Amino acid sequence: MRQRKVKNVDERLVEYADYLIENPSSIKGKWKDAFGNDNKIFLELGCGKGQFIVAKAKENKECNYVGAEGQQTIVLRALEKASKEKTINTRFITGFIHDITEIFEEDELSGIFLNFSDPWPKDRHSKRRLTHKKFLEGFKKVSKAGSVLEIKTDNEELFEYTLGQIEIMGFEIVELTRNLHLSECTSKNITTEYEDKFKTFGKKIQFVKVTL
Repeated sequence: MRQRKVKNVDERLVEYADYLIENPSSIKGKWKDAFGNDNKIFLELGCGKGQFIVAKAKENKECNYVGAEGQQTIVLRALEKASKEKTINTRFITGFIHDITEIFEEDELSGIFLNFSDPWPKDRHSKRRLTHKKFLEGFKKVSKAGSVLEIKTDNEELFEYTLGQIEIMGFEIVELTRNLHLSECTSKNITTEYEDKFKTFGKKIQFVKVTL
């Protein structure tokens, strides 16, 4: 369902300036300054309305979390959640990240989450998939050794494709399940908005966790 555009969205975003990074490339290599501490930094690409990342931030106050979302109307909802829950260890980027190395320096991240990314089902669009080799190479470059990449999807074709790209990259698989919520994985405990809907419909969630 298409998200209804919020009236005066630009003005509304200004209300959450403390949480919003307007020019993320300008703080490449200096993300710790954005949080005011030296804690580990994790990124969720496509954070949606923020349910997942805000819950992560609440559970792990000793870590910092960055959520990136391309649509202003949607990221506004994430900002509202973070403000309401007072998760001062969260920051948000409005916009699509096409090259992660333009935003983060080498070894700046400690983990990345891809939750229900666009599957881009047509073969000619495969390079747009966030699990394509070119993106995985970027993720590895900006992440410290031993960092984790966690991927959830309801799309079986994308999952199989992703496993193939992971094999090409030689990443070590830590956890893998084709039905997350019937597994023992602790990663099922914090969900996204989409995930809750899929669970209601009994839809299987595929999950893989690798080290970068």
